[in-house]
Amino acid sequence: MFQIIFNDRSAGELAHLPKMLQLQILSEFNFLPEDLDQADPDKFGQLHREKRNLYRYRTREYRIYFERIEAGLLIHRVLHKNTIKDFLFRTKLPMAEDEMLQKVPEFWELIDGRR
Repeated sequence: MFQIIFNDRSAGELAHLPKMLQLQILSEFNFLPEDLDQADPDKFGQLHREKRNLYRYRTREYRIYFERIEAGLLIHRVLHKNTIKDFLFRTKLPMAEDEMLQKVPEFWELIDGRR
């Protein structure tokens, strides 16, 4: 058995969405942590920094950023895709590729709530 744990920031982001949208997003977030290794690259991305592995899950107009922990999954952010587009524009990154994002310290600050 595993848990899906929302940190305070991601819980707040989810809580600001209409209830029906919350349920739709959560219903699509239906996989096991061990499935991540064979996950669909159109829905899942991986970002690496030092010893940290972060996953990105695309569902509807949202991006869920999370990592695997011993208990299951820790959700860091639930962001609208336009939030990421705005971030890329402000940091002058040419595209929304995971490889580009993982190299930008400001992205990790966004994930960790320091932005």
